[in-house]
Amino acid sequence: MTKKLIFNPENPDGILVDYTAEEEAQRQTDIADEEAEITAQAEAKAQAQADKEASDALKASAKEKLIAGEPLTEEEADTIVL
Repeated sequence: MTKKLIFNPENPDGILVDYTAEEEAQRQTDIADEEAEITAQAEAKAQAQADKEASDALKASAKEKLIAGEPLTEEEADTIVL
């Protein structure tokens, strides 16, 4: 079982006690929530990076076609219309 250190006037050097069942359950819930949040943030960051790379590739394709005088797709045209 997990332990915690409690400081108070009666125990200025601290006393080591076990977590209660409720505290241990809350600790496990907090750990799981934090791990889920970290995973969600990593996934969001990866998705944002993938979206940026796709946008950059589309812009590069549109630029190449403009330079070559080729027709653009609607999606490529949307990238250069302000």
